[in-house]
Amino acid sequence: MELKDKVIWITGASSGIGEALAYSCASEGAQIVISARREVELKRVANNCKIDSKDILILPLDLEHTEDIDQKVEQVIQKFGRVDVLINNGGIGQRGKAVNTKNEVDRKVMEINFFGTINLSKAVAKVMQKQKSGKIVVISSIMGKYGLPLYTTYSASKHALYGYFESIRQELYADNVKVLIVSPGFIDTDVSIKLLTENGTQYGIKSDSQKKGMSATDCANGIVNAIKGGSNHSYVGGYELFSVLVKKIFPKTFYKLMRKMT
Repeated sequence: MELKDKVIWITGASSGIGEALAYSCASEGAQIVISARREVELKRVANNCKIDSKDILILPLDLEHTEDIDQKVEQVIQKFGRVDVLINNGGIGQRGKAVNTKNEVDRKVMEINFFGTINLSKAVAKVMQKQKSGKIVVISSIMGKYGLPLYTTYSASKHALYGYFESIRQELYADNVKVLIVSPGFIDTDVSIKLLTENGTQYGIKSDSQKKGMSATDCANGIVNAIKGGSNHSYVGGYELFSVLVKKIFPKTFYKLMRKMT
């Protein structure tokens, strides 16, 4: 799948992996829609994409509140006439002991990461079914393959995405709509700073793992390469990706290590 002249909609595009994806897709010659809550940051990203205004749409979107999602989709159709690729990158992180985490924090994480993502994807999937073509990309995490102490709800939201999009892939197959799940490892972004703590405040600390992680640019390029390919699932990251294999082959050792990380 070549991305030149394709219409690509990226959520969470105001920073981190989403911002890097906007630059990568723009460099491929794609027409892009960039969405996130912060319109000012979206304008900055759009300016840095260095493409003609006719080839980019700034579309503010809050995944926690998707009541107007059909209107958002219609704005994209009015601008470009179609959607070829939807990259579900928007989301929020969480860190804290499960029993101390307020219920409203759990619900907020699930509302944004899971329900917001599937609500947008269902609306776009209807467009792609009419087109008889398209690809829905879901940026999950290696924590969608196993649980990590202190990241319970975040991990749960990524597990939920994996199950949902593994299932809907089969439903959309006959309409030539593909689904790609991408599981990044540790990526050097500010996502850990913005993690929600047990009471809903921001964590405010960048983890050592992320500081040593793959750059957002390299991650975005890896995701773009996966989109061009035909796989159903792709991992992007460094040495930490081996943890998925360790869990499968040496489960007792894996869980022992996980407990030590608490």
